[in-house]
Amino acid sequence: MTTRQRLARSTILGSILVLPILTPPFLTKAARGADTPNVIKPTGHTNRTTVTPKHIFLKHVPEEIAVFGHGSTRQMTSITHAMMQQSVPGTSPLKVLSQLPGVLYQSADPLGVYEYSSQIFMRGFSQSQLGFTLDDIPLGDQQFNNYNGLSVTRSIISDNVGGVDVSQGAGAIDVASTSNLGGAIQIHSLDPSHQRGGTISQTFGSNSAMRTYIRLESGDLNKTGTRFYVSYARTNMNLWKGGGYDYSDQVNAKLIQPLSHNSSLKLFFDWSSVQQFDYQDMTMNYLHTIGPRLANYYPDYTAAYKAAQGTYPAPLLKTNDPFDAAYYAGTANRVDYLGGLTLNENLTNILNWKTTLYAHADNGYSTWTTPYMPSPNGAPLSQRIQTPQVARGGFQTALSYKIARHTINAGVWYEYGNFNEGRYFTQAPLLGQGTLGNPTTGFPASKVFAHPWQEAFSSNTFVFHLQDTYRVTDTLTINAGFKSMIVNSGNNVATQNLSINGALIAQGRLEASNAFLPQISANWRFLPHHELFFDVSHNMRTFPEDGYGTNISATPWTASQTAFQSTKQNLRPETDWVYEGGYRFTTSKISALASLYRINFSNRLQLITSQAGINPVTAVQNVGGVTTNGAEASLTIRPINGLSIYNSFSYSHSTYDQNVETGGALQAIRGKLVPNYPKFMYKGNISYTIGSFTVHVDGSYLSSRQLTYTNDLHVPGYFLTNFGARYNFGSLGFLKGVTTSFNIYNITNKNYVSTTNELGNNFVNTGYNYFLMGAPRQFFGTVSANF
Repeated sequence: MTTRQRLARSTILGSILVLPILTPPFLTKAARGADTPNVIKPTGHTNRTTVTPKHIFLKHVPEEIAVFGHGSTRQMTSITHAMMQQSVPGTSPLKVLSQLPGVLYQSADPLGVYEYSSQIFMRGFSQSQLGFTLDDIPLGDQQFNNYNGLSVTRSIISDNVGGVDVSQGAGAIDVASTSNLGGAIQIHSLDPSHQRGGTISQTFGSNSAMRTYIRLESGDLNKTGTRFYVSYARTNMNLWKGGGYDYSDQVNAKLIQPLSHNSSLKLFFDWSSVQQFDYQDMTMNYLHTIGPRLANYYPDYTAAYKAAQGTYPAPLLKTNDPFDAAYYAGTANRVDYLGGLTLNENLTNILNWKTTLYAHADNGYSTWTTPYMPSPNGAPLSQRIQTPQVARGGFQTALSYKIARHTINAGVWYEYGNFNEGRYFTQAPLLGQGTLGNPTTGFPASKVFAHPWQEAFSSNTFVFHLQDTYRVTDTLTINAGFKSMIVNSGNNVATQNLSINGALIAQGRLEASNAFLPQISANWRFLPHHELFFDVSHNMRTFPEDGYGTNISATPWTASQTAFQSTKQNLRPETDWVYEGGYRFTTSKISALASLYRINFSNRLQLITSQAGINPVTAVQNVGGVTTNGAEASLTIRPINGLSIYNSFSYSHSTYDQNVETGGALQAIRGKLVPNYPKFMYKGNISYTIGSFTVHVDGSYLSSRQLTYTNDLHVPGYFLTNFGARYNFGSLGFLKGVTTSFNIYNITNKNYVSTTNELGNNFVNTGYNYFLMGAPRQFFGTVSANF
């Protein structure tokens, strides 16, 4: 199938997004917009809605880095639209979350939008073990080859994010996710304005960065308040080292039709097109011999060609593996359509029905120029291409009924998904007869000389939840409930080349199910401004999907058929028990939060890799149980009007419960720290607003992170600082709210390791323990205005 055919098919799939829609309930006016019903505040969402920044204590605080979950029965924090304005426009909402306690976000690029390197952890859980939603639409597990969702940056333009609610411990029962062993991240889009007009902004910055954003608002079109907006964003930025760029076009639209009884119908649509070049993966040897600016050869085809023949640039000769120190290029190209229609209907003043219908279509391809597969014409390298495609759709529907002091909430979520992926090799030209050029310009179908495999996955997801929020007294609230989950998924291998793959590819179906996953939480306001809360939950994660030997996720299907069959009968989905308790103090001058947590993790699946990242040997290993104990504390003080000082500390001790036998050898990992997540983190932010001027400085410290399961190799800790300032000039002619902003990332120009585990971890130091470097000091300036 050609790229044009794939694009046409995605366009057809995207057209189904105009269907009516129905989702799980209830968000507050502050978080969702003025048309959201406030007659009933159902259970799980009740806990989320109380963390919005418009509660009575914070009237005079325009921006502070986090709002704590006042009134919530679990640990909750929020990032608001105003808080996101501290960051450069276009910054990933997940990167903004990195200021929260227990949250670690890493990316090799300054805006956090380079997907291959994007990585978020909360309390030791990786992004594939967390839950993500956008306006209740499930976004899957956020892995690079996302089989059941869509990355946050491609699902919504960052300027259109109205707020983000984060549950660090365990997400609410009604969160639409099959991966949230840990917490949940729920993103809410801005509602259209009641006033006709628009917004435009232009950003310039380091690495020839240019970003344009425009949103057009219809305002109220009739007496009922029908309104919509359409917005567009274009980002173009070169890599901070080596050749290549990150480029994206994105369109969002949102329509609201208010209904009687404070009900509403909301339609959201997203289209995105992304082309991204890769940063080269690093090892400790590369870092110490060449330095942090090691990059791929692109656009120097001659250098890549000669390196594949064994003639290397002089600096690479210092390394232990010049053959793998750099390749010609790697790229990712994606086109997505996402849409959801939500009916939020107050049937009576005690009964609410909320339903969302959604659909998502994705197609694209990724490239990696490899010297491990020569071309038939005699060229010593070729281009390896993978073609992930997603087509999924589903619905959520829930009822919330209020009787006496109880709010009972029950609902179902169903999704059907297809994930199709193939691997191809295309011919590279002989030296002097052309180059590979820019790999993002289109799938080179005419040059394909090998098609090792093609897999088609299908999955059915069904989740039922039931919960009750019982307001025992005016100061004591208890939330209790459970969910039942069943996910049946499997693949069909339509094409496979045994001579290239070396083994038959894993094929078959697996089912992850549990009829009773309970959760209970409570909040007690024992004195004015003082609260205690606790939460206990049992969670399960379904088996992730991905193609053969892709070394992206811990999927059972990455292995051979023999390995798959040998482990299939004993393979169990990952599960855990999460316990947390804490204290909140909230006044107009001080917001404080302290919490303790414990996690008992069973059947943890890890991706084990060896050899070079482009030619790996991969396996999925059940490394058994993991025990995590941790503590978090946050404090925001507002000593004078306009000044906000925020500090947070977190500690996490996460270790394996037993040794693991693999390849006939016993790996001594019992008591060893889980890789990739630091034991200590500190985050601080000082923000001051005086009149129309706002300035802030923030800093973060991370302790060292382990790269191997036996802890014989680690990356050092680091401290980063950032600066931002913004001034609102008010009205200039027909323009309103004319604003300029200036940001500096990594003020001290620190060399540091950002992403680890992008290619999996090893048990021991093999020399192929990969990571990515973080961006050096970066400057950005933005001019924006309303009209």
